[in-house]
Amino acid sequence: MPMMAKMRSLAPWFILLVGGLFVLFMVVSDSRVLEFMGQQSQYVGSINGEDITYQEYSNLVDRFRQNQEQSTGQTIDESQMDFFRDQVWDLLVNQKLMEEKISEFDIIVTDDEIRNSLLGPNPPQMLIQQFTDSTGNFNRQLYEQALRDPRNKELVIAVEEQIRQQLTQEKLQNYLTASITISEEEAYDKFIQQNIKMRSDYIQIDPNSIPDSDVKIDDADLKKYYDKNLDKYKIESSRKLKYVLFRRVPSQGDTLSILKNLDAIVAKLKSDTATFKTYVEIYSEQPYSKDTISITSIPAEARSLFNNAKSGEILGPALTYEGCVAYRYIETVKSKNEYVRASHILVRSTGNDAEDLKKANDIYNEVSKGADFSATAASKSDDRPSAEKGGDLDWFGKGQMVPEFEKASFSGKVGVIQKPVKSNYGYHIIKVTGKSDKDYVIEKIVNKIQMSATTSDKLYQSASDFAYIASENEFEAEAKLLNYDVIETPPFTETAQAIPGMGVNVALVKWAFENSLGDLSEVYRVPAGYVVATISELIKPGFKNLEDVKNEVRSEVLREKKFEKALSIAKDIRSKLGENGDKNIARSIWAAARVDSTAEFTTVGNIPGIGRDFPFSEYSIKGDVNKWSQPIRGNTSVFLINVRYKTKFDQATFEFQRSPIKKELINQKKSRYFNQWIQDLKKEADIVDKRYLFYR
Repeated sequence: MPMMAKMRSLAPWFILLVGGLFVLFMVVSDSRVLEFMGQQSQYVGSINGEDITYQEYSNLVDRFRQNQEQSTGQTIDESQMDFFRDQVWDLLVNQKLMEEKISEFDIIVTDDEIRNSLLGPNPPQMLIQQFTDSTGNFNRQLYEQALRDPRNKELVIAVEEQIRQQLTQEKLQNYLTASITISEEEAYDKFIQQNIKMRSDYIQIDPNSIPDSDVKIDDADLKKYYDKNLDKYKIESSRKLKYVLFRRVPSQGDTLSILKNLDAIVAKLKSDTATFKTYVEIYSEQPYSKDTISITSIPAEARSLFNNAKSGEILGPALTYEGCVAYRYIETVKSKNEYVRASHILVRSTGNDAEDLKKANDIYNEVSKGADFSATAASKSDDRPSAEKGGDLDWFGKGQMVPEFEKASFSGKVGVIQKPVKSNYGYHIIKVTGKSDKDYVIEKIVNKIQMSATTSDKLYQSASDFAYIASENEFEAEAKLLNYDVIETPPFTETAQAIPGMGVNVALVKWAFENSLGDLSEVYRVPAGYVVATISELIKPGFKNLEDVKNEVRSEVLREKKFEKALSIAKDIRSKLGENGDKNIARSIWAAARVDSTAEFTTVGNIPGIGRDFPFSEYSIKGDVNKWSQPIRGNTSVFLINVRYKTKFDQATFEFQRSPIKKELINQKKSRYFNQWIQDLKKEADIVDKRYLFYR
């Protein structure tokens, strides 16, 4: 029995290996069964002429979904399913393309190779782990007994098949990457990156510290830069679409249905002897928890439920940002923090403080004499988001507002309108509307408000109806007649995965490049809902005109001229410094110069106080110690660098690390090559994706 338990414990391994491409080799047997059964009545697409049935693909999606949910313990939300299906499709495409190449390269894994993998000196690590005791010893005898036990026959067959798939992919990768090598120089450079540490003094001249008025630009400068950098203004073949979006959101009926359902659950709970926790475990979409929360954490829509609530009382349900929620109020406890609710009227700073203060005082006098604070805030506050709510800023704790506002709010009395308080935003007329030093202990049942299948079907039907009408008449005219908003996308290229404003939909991108100006699409599903689109513009490849990009070019020229000026300033500083002068002299030449020292750093990663800057780290690794550099143009600034400390190269340590460094580098290079090979296969392949016809 212990051996049986060991082998049974291996079963989750097959489930959890979702991420590896080799898992997909199992698709082959499934597809052949489907062909044999004659179940190819519907196709979601094809890969190099091989049709993919809806059933084959949907079975694969279900399998991966089950595997992921078993491995994570969490269900995949329906809102994430489009993305999840895309991942599965991508893996399926990879699998089919690799199958073709495996056949072309005549790659075979023999039974002897599988046997050697299982019974050789180095069995798969995941199997070794199952037969390793707490002291780290692998029980080889028990392992081999388990493999030969007839009761484990099905599991052993599954293990063998899994190893076959893994070895097949390894052979394919080895075939493709056999010629990849790592040179001594690459290993040496990697060692330097990992082991040589430095500290440097530096003087930084930021081009942004140079006023625009110090830089002169004329049209000749713009033309010269434009001509020299023409590739920056290259236009690829692009498309623009106009579309109507039918947004996938729950209807009022969906919301009322969920509210009514939870209301019935609450009514049943109030008359039941079962605990609230039991109901949470049955009906809530969030796991049970007993939480102590502040008033700021209670959704605004539910706060009034807690007014005068009694211990043990069930409150709600209420519609909140979490969904439809029913609470069980347990008790109120003293909080470690204090919270305030306040409203304000803001007179935004204009630069004329006297005028700003006069305006603020006028408003203060108005509301302090009886004018309605909320109405005044709505009409006169410069903080428009809060003005729309009568100036209300809701509840907040310390550290959430600017210091002046916070001090006035926490020290003010409830209901008293305060005289104008100044902050860097301007003047605030503040009215504290509530204070709390209490926390609430609660339990809750949460039901998310989701779109029903009925609503989804109606929405899709509306999109389909519009597509039909627009195909018979004019797209924009029909949209206007039906009160639909027409949105136009920015340009996008054929290689785009997502369309700006719409989101990911490769099939729609492909449609846009396979059709002509004015053509109308079918209904496509995008993350936000359903779209019906028409091709509004075909953009041919070429270059943007200088006039069209003049502002962009001017910004680039200004930046370059400032860099030139910064280099000139740095040269002047360097001439005064000499080879090892006092860095503080820099400020007497350029007041905005930054003079500082780094902490220890390597050539990879961030330089403390500077960030990633390859020219800085490149000089530091190669430059002389205790000698100021000539001006160096970095990523964002010009530097003078004096390397104060650098660890020495240790030949013995390098000899010791050379082999593992080479192994790491060659694995990285092989992985990059293989991934690029897969991407190149996809570009050359004939892939037809019609999944949008099946998933609504």
